[in-house]
Amino acid sequence: MALIKSISGIRGTIGGKPGDTLSPLDIVRFTAAYGTLLKESNSQNNKVVIGRDGRISGEMVQALVVNTLISMGLDVINLGLSTTPTVEMAVVSEQAVGGIILTASHNPKEWNALKLLNHKGEFISGADGAKLLEIAAKEDFQFVSVDQLGKVIVGENLLEKHIDACVNYPLVDVAAIKAANFSIVIDAINSTGAIAVPALLNALGVKKYSVLNSEVNGQFAHNPEPLPEHLRDLCNEVNKQKASMGIAVDPDVDRLCFVCEDGSLFGEEYTLVAVADYILQHRKGNTVSNMSSTRALKDITIKHGGIYSSSAVGEVNVVTKMKEVNAVIGGEGNGGIIVPDLHYGRDALIGIALFLTHLAKEKKSIKQLRNTYPDYFMSKNKIELTPGVNLSSIFEQIKKKYKKNPINTEDGLKIEFDNDWVHLRSSNTEPIIRIYAESNSETVAANIAKRLMDDIKEAAGLN
Repeated sequence: MALIKSISGIRGTIGGKPGDTLSPLDIVRFTAAYGTLLKESNSQNNKVVIGRDGRISGEMVQALVVNTLISMGLDVINLGLSTTPTVEMAVVSEQAVGGIILTASHNPKEWNALKLLNHKGEFISGADGAKLLEIAAKEDFQFVSVDQLGKVIVGENLLEKHIDACVNYPLVDVAAIKAANFSIVIDAINSTGAIAVPALLNALGVKKYSVLNSEVNGQFAHNPEPLPEHLRDLCNEVNKQKASMGIAVDPDVDRLCFVCEDGSLFGEEYTLVAVADYILQHRKGNTVSNMSSTRALKDITIKHGGIYSSSAVGEVNVVTKMKEVNAVIGGEGNGGIIVPDLHYGRDALIGIALFLTHLAKEKKSIKQLRNTYPDYFMSKNKIELTPGVNLSSIFEQIKKKYKKNPINTEDGLKIEFDNDWVHLRSSNTEPIIRIYAESNSETVAANIAKRLMDDIKEAAGLN
């Protein structure tokens, strides 16, 4: 059981003792701290947007969050079942002071979380996050009298507004998508992708699609992280139906990956690469991804005459870097696409619209498109942390061991080996160390990752 407080929000498992898990008391405490933060930053505006994914605990968490905010005198625009990017865009369109998305993203069904947004519909800053934790620890909040209670406003047509914005985005070509006559299989992982993705495909003129795991009940049919080992049913179904492609999203629809017509994976790392390739053909400019993402984005950016920059892992860090370098496209290698002139947030819906446009205009199969990009192989691994482990000591020992190699310490440790690299970092969302290695050889990537995992275990005394 766990409770994790980070720049990605307040995340934990449901059930157990307060302070150790995302208990009802913790949900109220952190929501009240967030409400306090909003009221301090803007005394005039009292609207907050709330939406949730399809998790089993979603309604319970939503009721606690909504009623806590009302008790602080804040009005709640309640979207109910929604997607993360829809809530982000609704904060702006509804001129709200902030927003909360109730989702634990790719985590299994026993998890839930409060993802916290500012008035721009972007994740709150590290400084605001630290202030919020301080308010929560001191329970330094004030509730209003009965005459000042906030009210609930039902958020209507906000998914439709989001879809309209995607369909009408200047680089999305609905006519080209219609003419391509795609047939698509969607894995909606028993969450709100089952509502949002078909609605988007209808608006884009895609007539032939089917949905796997379409019941929005939070009983995830498989581990919800869209990784190869979890997408076998989708791959098989694409093959069986002789479909043009498969689409997989995570429970809150901010991550996106594709399956090729032969049932092979396009690769979640290459979702951003393909969309960036299309954007850069039409808009010269710079790109950003986090330092755990594939080098292929850098190659594509240079090919189109732009400059590539990397950021620390975490959407808020990617967005900060994108603003710094005025990037025209950015995101994360986990299938997260950020299109800045739509909104500064990962968004699978605009990702689908742009990817289908690119594919339609290239007049290639999805497999042929994948073959036009540089081939890198990434080995993604993790080691579970035992309580009390000294992470800085482990990283110090590894840094010493590889002191002759170029090392970046901005976010954990990134070590370069000629054209290969490995990135070690503690997760913002789980009690683990992630070990990502990349090479143009699958074997080399796996070997680098294994070597560093052995180094970590040795340094932590786990051998």
